Amino acid sequence: MDPNMRLVQDRRVARTLAGLERNRMEGEYLESRDQVVPRIRELLSDGDTVAVGGSATLSECGVLDHLRSGRYRFLDRYAPGLSPEQVREIHVRAFSADAYLCSTNAVTEQGELYNVDGNSNRVAAILFGPRRVILVAGVNKIVRDVDEAILRVKQAAAPANCMRLGCPTYCREEGRCLSLAVGRHGSTPGSGGSRGRLGSPGSLVDGCASEARICCNYVVCGFQRHPGRIRVLLVGESLGF
Repeated sequence: MDPNMRLVQDRRVARTLAGLERNRMEGEYLESRDQVVPRIRELLSDGDTVAVGGSATLSECGVLDHLRSGRYRFLDRYAPGLSPEQVREIHVRAFSADAYLCSTNAVTEQGELYNVDGNSNRVAAILFGPRRVILVAGVNKIVRDVDEAILRVKQAAAPANCMRLGCPTYCREEGRCLSLAVGRHGSTPGSGGSRGRLGSPGSLVDGCASEARICCNYVVCGFQRHPGRIRVLLVGESLGF
């Protein structure tokens, strides 16, 4: 990386880590994805019950393979042959896990976590249940504020995830949320009267009405009642969506 760009990134990471600390969340910086599994190994104990949320980042960092090593009681939602009801049972059991691992859709420089979910098992576990929550996020997910986080999901995270999951939604076909395709002085047919403009997040919940929509519940994590329960590992690479 160009040294000047590296300095810009380092300062942005420093602001974000300071914001997380103010909000009573633990934050730390890892140079590369290769450092993620060794750090996870330090944070977990053999025999811990561990669950995960849906996350491309965890796969890219090798975390899922590590959790299947036999060291832990891994509640593996991806195990072959599981029925939908068995997957749901794993999601419910995750609330009593010793540790819950996932990523985040965005983390602001003020130390807020922004997440949008369809089934919402991930955001539910981030908020309550597991004794510890460990989030792994690339520096590509750092944003200035919540408005920028909303845009990030509508312009990048949701379209990419719908492509990955094969969800027949507007954003999968067009590469952006329907709410961002609406003219400033009018609405797009079928949008439910949504209004917005490029560069503006518009309404938090504006979007399509597809039954396959993955943007259903929206959560901002700010100041934490239980200090240190949430830990964020910021990685100096672009990871996930």
